[in-house]
Amino acid sequence: MAVFSLSDFADHEQVVFCSDDKSGLKAIIAVHNSNLGPALGGCRMWAYASEEDAVRDVLRLSRGMTYKSAMANLKLGGGKAVVIGNPRLDKTPQLLQALARAIDRLNGRYIAAEDSGTNVADMKLMRQITPHIAGIEDKQSDVGMRSGDPSPATAYGTFVGIRAAVKEKLGRDSLDGLRVALQGVGNVGFDLASQLHAAGAKLWVADVHPEQVDRARDELAATVVGVEEIYAQDVDVFAPCALGAVLNDKTIPQLKAPIIAGASNNQLAETRHGVDLMKRGILYAPDYVINAGGIIDIYHERIGFDRDALIHHIDGIYDNLMEIFDRARQEQRPTGEVADVIAEERFRR
Repeated sequence: MAVFSLSDFADHEQVVFCSDDKSGLKAIIAVHNSNLGPALGGCRMWAYASEEDAVRDVLRLSRGMTYKSAMANLKLGGGKAVVIGNPRLDKTPQLLQALARAIDRLNGRYIAAEDSGTNVADMKLMRQITPHIAGIEDKQSDVGMRSGDPSPATAYGTFVGIRAAVKEKLGRDSLDGLRVALQGVGNVGFDLASQLHAAGAKLWVADVHPEQVDRARDELAATVVGVEEIYAQDVDVFAPCALGAVLNDKTIPQLKAPIIAGASNNQLAETRHGVDLMKRGILYAPDYVINAGGIIDIYHERIGFDRDALIHHIDGIYDNLMEIFDRARQEQRPTGEVADVIAEERFRR
């Protein structure tokens, strides 16, 4: 498989393939850009259908982290790690230790945090081997102390971003009665759903794990729909909160929502799909802008955590999106394209 010629390669500085026979580790670490600082990004574990899928995912995700940190005004670059395997079956302490050793060999060029398929406990175990781990410190919250898990910050930032998108597209500040379809109600998705429910929104949810949609139905009065039906719901907002590439040739024609604003990474299967959304009059909140709360949370952990400063920084997602929406409207360009231009101005200067 060619790597340099992949469309997703995007001038990555470094791509490392890691393996360990004893633990069964098969992982890829990608450093996209370190102009603004060390490359920080989550460590994902997933049962990829092929090694090529894993390579494409880590390249897309690491690039997204560069743009995310730049848009959030962080002194960080973009990186990511993916581990090929089922986290519910294949993840062991030995595998995590082998991954930590691989990260340590990069001497701080890449800093890992939790992601899909990993958690704070995993990161704490890896921290015993390498100092290049983040997102593990307990932090103050509005309900006492919480773990280093950045997902609450990601969910809050996405909630802030939905408010901005609703203001731009629907001209309203209140979310009371807003109809939202959430694709994925895991850690981030359920937290976001809870905030939307508290604000008076009505929810439709889908997830591949039945226990997660059952919880949303029982605790948040959400309407449960099939995973293939979630795109076509007659709602105001479609919020992708699972894996990427969900906005594609198959799904975009099904959409009825005038707004797409969710927490998942790499929502557009291809850049051209941002143009498709614009032509259909659908407002897209660029994923790496709206879901930046988690990386902001980890950044503040690294510089000395102050909850008020963190909340103020995350609230800035609203203004970032409104700047993108305004510029896209004036220039008649897709919002994702405008976001890319702004981010590149920041990390390439």
